[in-house]
Amino acid sequence: MTEVKGGVCAPQGFKANGVHCGIRKNKQKRDLALITSDVRCAAACVYTQNLVKGAPILVTKRHVADGYAQAVICNSGNANTCNADGESVAEQMCALVEKQVGIPAADVVVASTGVIGRPLDLAPIAAGMQELADGLGAHSTEAAQAIMTTDTVEKQIAYSFSLGGKTCTIGAIAKGVGMIDPNMATMLVFVTTDAALTSVMLQKALSAEVRDTFNMISVDGDTSTNDMVCVLANGAAGNAPVSEAGKDFNAFRRALHAVMVHLCRRIAKDGEGATKLLECKVCGAKSKKVAKTVAKTVIRSSLLKAAMFGADANWGRVLCAVGYSGADIDVRKVDVSFRSRAGRLDVCKNGSGIPFSEEEAKRILSEDEIEILIGLNSGGAKATAWGCDLTYEYVRINGDYRT
Repeated sequence: MTEVKGGVCAPQGFKANGVHCGIRKNKQKRDLALITSDVRCAAACVYTQNLVKGAPILVTKRHVADGYAQAVICNSGNANTCNADGESVAEQMCALVEKQVGIPAADVVVASTGVIGRPLDLAPIAAGMQELADGLGAHSTEAAQAIMTTDTVEKQIAYSFSLGGKTCTIGAIAKGVGMIDPNMATMLVFVTTDAALTSVMLQKALSAEVRDTFNMISVDGDTSTNDMVCVLANGAAGNAPVSEAGKDFNAFRRALHAVMVHLCRRIAKDGEGATKLLECKVCGAKSKKVAKTVAKTVIRSSLLKAAMFGADANWGRVLCAVGYSGADIDVRKVDVSFRSRAGRLDVCKNGSGIPFSEEEAKRILSEDEIEILIGLNSGGAKATAWGCDLTYEYVRINGDYRT
């Protein structure tokens, strides 16, 4: 695989744009995004498992029930959740796409992000559609900016890869910095590819890869109401459609995995108020389930997150989280180390502390990307989870998020 420029517009046949239409008060912030394909696409989605679901998710589920879609419309600044007319507004957003660009409303994925429980006024969206549609082109960055809420940077990526003898491309944009601790997805992610796959195989690939990527992120322990990951595949690269497991399916999964891991790191590093990306790598587990449970539990620990903010090598908080994870482990075999660009520091061996330099620890943990390495020494399974430190700024952001 080779990283390429272009985000969701890198694959053949896709266009995007993002504008400020007036949902958000700040006129400098884009708040409406549109992604379109020249042709109808195989589509696959995963959604939040929160019982409280945004109206756009309910509408999108109906629209992609047949396994196809051709466009994505998304607004920021308002979640369109817990509103009596929410589904009607979401359907009307799709109808606006049909009216403006000719793509059937039933083939439109709709998403919203922002404040919950505030009615979403359709008027600014309708007023902004002409500008949004007229500007469709290679504008992945504008679309990525338009779906941001408290994100500080846009998130996009694209790779080229070989599939069935053809050069294919996969690209994505994402938003997400808070309310992140998933059972399924946990942010808004829109993926495009010019590879050809059946809807069934596309869904299998997405569902499988989500489990080891987006389901392994935690920023704050909350699961949002509007989380969605959507993949559109238009087949423009000309490969023989992937309709069964095998070499080509595995090649696509590797490309999709690479996109998702990149976005996991970007999302976690941009966590609300965060100053550091935390990456917990567990090895030597009895099973994949054990490894994932330990990694996710450690990355969720508020005490550990606070220690990492202060560059404090309080490894006891790691071992504590390992111990209450509920995973089948032998605590007498656990090793713990911290690693960053500044070096590696071993702090625990066989469940007991070992001498280390506090000055060296401070130097290593003062970097903006920290690895927490845990060896369980009981098997061959491994897993990775991503998170961030817990800072004063997180409280400030969420103390006045609505007002």
